[in-house]
Order: sequence, then C-alpha cells, then structure tokens
Amino acid sequence: MRELVRRVGAATPPGRDRALDALRAFAILGVVLGHWLVTALVTDGGTLHGTSPLAHMPLLAPVSWVFQTLAVFFLVGGYVAARSHTGARARGTTHGRWLAARLGRLFGPVAAVLVLWTVAAGAMLVGGTSLETLHTLLTLVLSPLWFLLVFALLTAATPLVARLHPLWPTAVVLHVDLFRFGFGAPDALGWVNLAAGWLVPYCLGAAWARGELCGRATGWALLVTGAGASACLVLWAGYPASMVGVPGAAVSNLNPPTLAAVTFGLAQCGAALLLLRPLRRAMARPALWAATALVNLSAMTVFLWHQTALMAVTATGLLAGTALPGLHTVPDGPVWVAARLAWLPVFAVVLAVCWAAFRTYEHRPSRRATGMRDVPPTRKSAAHA
Repeated sequence: MRELVRRVGAATPPGRDRALDALRAFAILGVVLGHWLVTALVTDGGTLHGTSPLAHMPLLAPVSWVFQTLAVFFLVGGYVAARSHTGARARGTTHGRWLAARLGRLFGPVAAVLVLWTVAAGAMLVGGTSLETLHTLLTLVLSPLWFLLVFALLTAATPLVARLHPLWPTAVVLHVDLFRFGFGAPDALGWVNLAAGWLVPYCLGAAWARGELCGRATGWALLVTGAGASACLVLWAGYPASMVGVPGAAVSNLNPPTLAAVTFGLAQCGAALLLLRPLRRAMARPALWAATALVNLSAMTVFLWHQTALMAVTATGLLAGTALPGLHTVPDGPVWVAARLAWLPVFAVVLAVCWAAFRTYEHRPSRRATGMRDVPPTRKSAAHA
C-alpha cells in the first residue's frame, strides 16, 4: 500500500490542484451513496417493485441534501472543460478532435454496461422473469445515463456557453417553473430545464476558469443566497423538500430540475468554493491523495456499476427464501434504515468486484492518438477562489 501511495504521488504533476479532484470524487461518491440509501427493491409475489424510504419517511428528506451532489460535478466539469478547450485552441487543436477525446473518455465504459445488461435482460426473459421486474431493474441501470447525455451536450457546447452568465439559464428555469406551476403549462415544458438547470453550475465553472469567482466572499454569497432561496421555495412556494425524485410524488425537484434544485445547486457550489483551501491541505497527505486519485481514475466505472452492485446483492439475497430486512422489505421505519446501513459494506464489496472486472474499459486515449492533452488545473490558476 505504501508503494502504491508513493507511485500515485510521483505520477501527479507538481502544479495540479488536487482539491478539484477531491470535489469530483466527493460528487461521484455522494451520488453512489445517495442511490444506495434511497433505492429500495421490494418483493411482491415474486415481482420486484422500486420504491424509496423518502416516500414512506418524509422526515428523511435532509439525507437528499447531503448526497445529491451533481451540481458540484457540473461545476468542476465546467471549470476543467473551459480550461482544456482554451489550451487546445492555443495549440491549434480543432474543436472536433478536442470533443472526441473528451467524449471518448466519458462514454468508453458505457458500452460494457449496455452489452452486459442486454444479455442479462434476454436471459431473464427466457428464464421467466416478469416484465414488471425487468422494467424495474433496467430503469435503475439506465436512468443514471441521462446525466452522461446532459454532460456530453454541455461539453460539446463549451465554446458557446463558456462566457454565458449563469443568470441567463437561471432565468430560463425560473420562467419554465412559473409557466408550469403558476399558469398550468404542460409538464413536458419542464424538460427544457434538463439542460438549462445543469447549465447554471457548468457556467459557474467556466466563470471560475476565467477568474471571475474571486475570493471567499463569492463562495459565501452563493452558499447563503442559494440556501436561503431554496428554503423559501420549499417553505412558501410548495416545492418538495427532497432534492431527489420520490416515487409517487406529484413534483420532483430533479426529474426534471426545478428552480429549487438550481438554487440548492448554487449553495453547493458556494460550499465547494469555500472548501478548496481545507481540501488542498488535506490532499497534501499522500494516503488521502492516493485514494482520491484512484476514485477519479475509476469514476465512470464506479458511477455506471453501482446500481448493478445493489441489484446483484438484492437478487442473491432472494436465495435466502425470505425477505431480508433492508434489502427486500418496505422501507417504512428505523429498522429498515439500520438494516440498509448494514448492507452498505456488502454493496461496496460487490462494486469492487465490478470495478476489478470492468475498469479496463475506462481508458484514456493516448496523447499521441488524440494529438492533444488536457490542461491540468493548477493551484496557481485557482488561487483566487
């Protein structure tokens, strides 16, 4: 282990801002833990149904405030993409080659997931699995892919949105919600926010790359304003308290994003900026940095396979012949919560097996093949934050 820590430290460029990698790792792990905590598969006569403890225990809504971390991922993604594109343009690399390199890294591991689940779905149908159960499982596997599609769209549009002020997409989200909830417009209009909502933290990241988020005052302003606006929207405007989707709820803050999700994301971005200095000090510790670097190197594998790990444990548990607490039972009380917490290490072990089997699909194109390289974020470039 000490040798691994030493090798990771030696391979890290001296000027790399490790705090950005820490934020990205935090965002990915937050999504994974959040899904494991709020996703429940309940058995009903041999059929699996998806539900959530948030539907049965609304007081657990604050859990979603901790683990719904996508805004931080889009913030860092906007920062890195803006810097990378600027560097590529300075070297004469075309936008097409730059985009192909970045999307290749993003979508390379997706093929393995799609192939395995196509084969598994066919085998389950032949084996007599009900369509309802299969639909539940495939929804859990495929639904996280919306995130990749949105991120890919914003990455492709980086030259167009890199200088867009975050207030513009925020205004779009505000008006969409106004027409949906205030004037009875069709719910389908809300899908405009799928791009506009996540464009807000992405544009903040691009502004950060340009040096426009100066000083800790900006972080505090985003944190206080975003948190205050979110509280007002939940308390007095009727927005749900949960920042993730809840089965059976009339409105979801995440699917598609609402104004409450955007303001909450602004608060998260502010907190991320305020955490940069402490994270830099923490990442100076070799062991912590090695763990963070390894998560970043396998971020897509972890993201794509974490739901499969949960379902593998759930399916294996069915062999016990009885509904196991925290795994197959209705998530309606503290007993389920305690049992689910006990299952988390098991999910992690199975995810580690998936990682060992499929991490080779998460590869970075060589610099020789792409004719370019990313501009590594440096502490000097981010010191203003």
